[in-house]
Amino acid sequence: MAANSPSNYLCTIHKLGYGLPEVFTGGRLCFRARNRDTTSVIYGIRYCNGGIVCKAVSGKPKMLIEGLNIAEDVSKLIGKTPMVYLNNVVKGSVANIAAKMETMEPCCSVKDRIGYNMIDDAEQRGLITPGKSILVETTSGNTGIGLAFIAASKGYKLILTMPSSMSLERRILLKAFGAELILTDPAKGAIGSIRKAEEIFNSTPNAYLLKQFENPANPKIHYETTGPEIWEDTKGKVDILVAGIGTGGTITGVGRYLKKQNHNIKVIGVEPTESNVLSGGQPGPHKIQGIGAGFIPKNLDLEVMDEVIEIASDVAVETAKQLALQEGLLVGISSGAAAAAAIKVGKRPENAGKLIAVVFPSFGERYLSTVLFDSIREECEKMQPQA
Repeated sequence: MAANSPSNYLCTIHKLGYGLPEVFTGGRLCFRARNRDTTSVIYGIRYCNGGIVCKAVSGKPKMLIEGLNIAEDVSKLIGKTPMVYLNNVVKGSVANIAAKMETMEPCCSVKDRIGYNMIDDAEQRGLITPGKSILVETTSGNTGIGLAFIAASKGYKLILTMPSSMSLERRILLKAFGAELILTDPAKGAIGSIRKAEEIFNSTPNAYLLKQFENPANPKIHYETTGPEIWEDTKGKVDILVAGIGTGGTITGVGRYLKKQNHNIKVIGVEPTESNVLSGGQPGPHKIQGIGAGFIPKNLDLEVMDEVIEIASDVAVETAKQLALQEGLLVGISSGAAAAAAIKVGKRPENAGKLIAVVFPSFGERYLSTVLFDSIREECEKMQPQA
């Protein structure tokens, strides 16, 4: 009998001690055995009418071939995003400006990092269990998407609250990953969405509230990954970091790491002019989705920042448009805000010859239904076929 024949396979399984047959009916022998070395379950069928067939099915394939450049699962695709110089939109800048392209994460935003880490951290601490725990969180979209694809891959139910003013693309993507989405009054902003998430958490058995604005796993992942990536890719030559402020996680984690390497590095935050609470102003509605929550997040380390720059929504939108037209970089509105701030810093005479790293948080395709593409969308909708 051949070494790899089904009958020998059955015998091998039995010899390895994976289990004895469980069922024998109508001319066939069926067994269900749990592999002692993995969490896989192996199923086999032996037909006794002359032919023998064996079928193995694994609920969690772990027979990985070592040495191949293939990710074990989607979470292993997170991070190690590239940097690229801005060349054409930076006219007048005396500094070099390089963008950290978080648009190239598996789900196209910097929030993929914290989506994974907040869930993984809770698992490591024994606070949540796949198939049992229900994850709850508020989002402006990107964190929700980052949580949703990880929750889907791990087997968690996810309930999200989001202001209804956020883009339609966000709603569709969240639903595509199986998340339950509850929209909140946009006039109440992020705070209204947070309160709704807390309400759901308090009324849902086995719920776990992720709290991205105060969860230390948020800045921690940026300290451990995003910061080191920027330091390594710039060979330690980075002089200034520019990043938008939403939860405060990115600028806090990256800023702390970079300043630990070189205390002379400047860390500059970006907030909307229309909701400039960090600059002493009042919260208000604005068009820069993802930053400017209208309050000071607990995760934001004010001590790590050297400066906060205000960027108006219209400037952020126009800069994002020019990044596509002049650099070939399709990015979101918050990336436009970050780029506008970086260019402003790059024009200061004292920064001549310095290297500015600016974080581009999300991909532009997520904003097709927003003000960013209003004119283009209307033009495309009116297009007619030509003879």
